[in-house]
Amino acid sequence: MSIATIEVNLLALKHNINLCKAQAPNCQLAAVVKANAYGHGMIEVARFLQGDIDYLAVARLSEALQLRCAGVTAPIIILAGFFHHDNLSLLERYALQPVIHCPEQIAMLHKLKTTRPLTVWFKLDTGMHRLGFRAEDAINYFQQLQQCASVAKPINLISHFCNADLLDQPDTVSQIAVFDDFISALGDRSCIGLQSLAASGGQLAWSASYRDVIRPGLALYGVSPFSYHEIGKGTGAQLGLQPVMTLKSELIAIRKQLKGEGIGYGQIWHSQRDTQIGVVAMGYGDGYPRNIPCGTPVLINGQRKPIVGRVAMDMIMVDLGPDSQYRIGDDVIFWNHDLPVEEIADLTGISAYELLTRLTSRAQIVYKKCI
Repeated sequence: MSIATIEVNLLALKHNINLCKAQAPNCQLAAVVKANAYGHGMIEVARFLQGDIDYLAVARLSEALQLRCAGVTAPIIILAGFFHHDNLSLLERYALQPVIHCPEQIAMLHKLKTTRPLTVWFKLDTGMHRLGFRAEDAINYFQQLQQCASVAKPINLISHFCNADLLDQPDTVSQIAVFDDFISALGDRSCIGLQSLAASGGQLAWSASYRDVIRPGLALYGVSPFSYHEIGKGTGAQLGLQPVMTLKSELIAIRKQLKGEGIGYGQIWHSQRDTQIGVVAMGYGDGYPRNIPCGTPVLINGQRKPIVGRVAMDMIMVDLGPDSQYRIGDDVIFWNHDLPVEEIADLTGISAYELLTRLTSRAQIVYKKCI
């Protein structure tokens, strides 16, 4: 059976990096490659980017170790920090930069004996209320971190927005104010190293959030973090970005379907006419969602055709129409520059973040440099 393919356009990735730099020309750039680079292949993406960026950012220590073992030498920020004392030797050995977000981490750092202090990022909870030190407690904990001999000085400062994708909400402005108030309350700004607030949403829509380092994630891959219905911002292309991923497979069978016949598991769709059905080598075993609605489009030879029936583990059926001239082996596109993943996200109620990151290792990744 032909296999599902994730085609990654490295020139589009390069374009997006350059756009991010142009939008924030005075900022350093931390490219977020967590979750297998949002489905694009973490190691290859990191290798391609590391000469053009200042930092890589991942969520977990395990991801950072994969990059180091693959020969990636760029500075790496671990956004979720570390969880156990035995992680500390790995941070030191591989020159990794953890985010510090809880008192337990500070206690472990106080006990660490090292000849090479760790570069760390102090996480201020400005309103996300997930990780980080609350504003009313933050100065105390920041001062405790300053007293750690195992920590390099000055200490970097980081936070994260909860609603940067909602342009009519006040949360982002409030969070910027909390961030700035903390810095003012410290008094001595020389104790703060680099500052980072803006991820993709902040970088694309909230220039007031630019500090020393921006952290684009979804935007790097050419996808908009905003609502599909946000005028001028609903797709990456509308923002000047280029989609990096094409998800595709092939027709592996074409079958006659009679009017009134059901198809697939559960027979949830019945043909309203005699037609032809294309069977595609793609399914939830490749990461395409099982619960998408009938009618979700794919592209075959540039034409939109609807998915019908239930998505199976290995196969999807498409209504080709009664006069179909398609042939076995024709490409079937599930999303690309002409069928944006943001549109599929809107139709299915599954965020673009999830559609990209849920793709499985069974879908082969192919890297190309093409316009």
